[in-house]
Amino acid sequence: MRTHSKKKSNPLKWIRFRIILVGTVLGFCFALLMGRAFQLQVLDGKQLQSKAQVQYKKALYNTSKRGTIYDRNHAELAVSINMASICAYPRQICSPKQSASALARALNLKQDAVLERLISGKTFVWIKRHASPTEVSRVEKAGLRGIGFVTERRRFYPLKSLAGQVVGFCGTDGRGLEGIEFYYNSFLKGRKSSRTVLRDALGRIFMGSESSPEDKPGYNLTLTIDKNIQCIAEQALYEGVREFGAKSGIVLVIDPRTGALLAVAHEPSYNPNAFGQYEPWLWRNRAITDSFEPGSTFKILLGAVALESGLCTPGSEFYCEKGAYRIGRNVVHDVHPHERLSLEDIIKYSSNIGAAKVGERVGPAYFYHKLKEFGLGDRYGIDCPGEARGSLLPVGDWTEIDAGTLCFGQGVSVSALQLAVAVSAVANDGLLMKPYLVQRMTDVDNRILKSFLPTTLRQVISSENARRLARMMERTVEKGGTGVRAALRGYRVAGKTGTAQKPDPARRGYAKDKYIASFVGFVPVENPEIVVLVVVDEPLKEHYGGVVAAPVFKRIIRETLRYLNVPPELATPECIGPPGREDQRQQGEAFRVSREVPMMG
Repeated sequence: MRTHSKKKSNPLKWIRFRIILVGTVLGFCFALLMGRAFQLQVLDGKQLQSKAQVQYKKALYNTSKRGTIYDRNHAELAVSINMASICAYPRQICSPKQSASALARALNLKQDAVLERLISGKTFVWIKRHASPTEVSRVEKAGLRGIGFVTERRRFYPLKSLAGQVVGFCGTDGRGLEGIEFYYNSFLKGRKSSRTVLRDALGRIFMGSESSPEDKPGYNLTLTIDKNIQCIAEQALYEGVREFGAKSGIVLVIDPRTGALLAVAHEPSYNPNAFGQYEPWLWRNRAITDSFEPGSTFKILLGAVALESGLCTPGSEFYCEKGAYRIGRNVVHDVHPHERLSLEDIIKYSSNIGAAKVGERVGPAYFYHKLKEFGLGDRYGIDCPGEARGSLLPVGDWTEIDAGTLCFGQGVSVSALQLAVAVSAVANDGLLMKPYLVQRMTDVDNRILKSFLPTTLRQVISSENARRLARMMERTVEKGGTGVRAALRGYRVAGKTGTAQKPDPARRGYAKDKYIASFVGFVPVENPEIVVLVVVDEPLKEHYGGVVAAPVFKRIIRETLRYLNVPPELATPECIGPPGREDQRQQGEAFRVSREVPMMG
């Protein structure tokens, strides 16, 4: 009996053991499952949730309308228009090769490039941004599955190349890349809105979700540029550059009383509607960003400093060494020998030796101090990207020849803006004004949000000396002066020519066949309305400022004064005819002198 009961108990024991074993294994597996669930739901829950949302949630952005840019008379320079962009949903396309072929024909694209996008495996790809209405119509007629159309805003410049370097342009995404578009991008772009939607595995949208606040249009800008004066300047510059086979040219027209830029012209220009078709160096506003050696136009500043020092008067005479003057180991030459010239005759005949003698009397320290007051070597802070400082060595680094050549505009570099603003101070009774390009900022309802008023920087010379210098500059355009071709019948014109050789870094000197011809002046002399600077780079047929740049200056002031309804002055000498050989030789004087002098430093 005892043996039998023992045999009966063994099966029960193994059954209990198996139950315990299976329960333990199941419990362990359940514990692992719960641990994994805890990890996925609690520890990694937020991370996994965000990954999942990326797959089925998509944010659709509605770009706000970019602000409009106007000229001073409210003419549109830059506007935003609606255009259709063509996109594709590759997962919905059954035959990528057939669709790629049809799209390539309709949009004039390479079939391989289109096919690569369609087989990329992405849920969304762009085929062509900002397509033309004709292209959109072709694609619609093709009736391709998985092809969509998205309405986007594109920047459009209705006046094409007019003031292109000033206004700048935007990229495909609507962000400003150059000019005013870049500098004021944060104000022009406005605030965009977004909407979150749900999509299925094929990328199809089936439900909308939360949305952000409504988009806010960008602010509008009104510039100081006058499109009519801009057109006058661009046309005159175009003719001048083409006539003399020059590489490029710049024109600045400024209101000397306020510092407002009325025109900033460049040649060659470019069309911001198709900026990609032009070389990048054409995009920038070179009147602001590039610097050059001014040559004899710099003698205006020398005259201003000489008068302000109290050591010179317009009649102060200087011995001009009969055409050759040794400074250290170097010799400065004048084309026409002179014995004694007054300060006003030094300006009129553009004597380099006379200018060096004036600089010696004034002294390097005072000369440097006053040039810094005019803004040379610094930035004015104009509302335009890339403003250049120019180059003005500290007075302690000047050598004897540096001090001499700087008096006639070599060994120093300025931007066109710096030179024009400095001369504007002379026209404005010695008061230096901060240059600016934007008059006001308005909202979509044309309410003024901010006005940019004229800003006075400082008094650089007295009003009396400014008027004396203006009369000295007036003699430059009279018979015998270097700027006779800038004379305009009925008006008194003040100006100065400049002809400078371009530095050649490879030779550590000056190039023998590359020049910058310039003319800067203002009109009328007694109550100046405009200051105009003309700079022509590397003219081929002629290179004297009085021959190349002065006629461009004359065309600009003639048409601009007529446009501004500025009446002729009563007491005005008769307009002088074309210069003879003697006058042309005078106009070449600065060039003949500059090539005798080595590069500064």
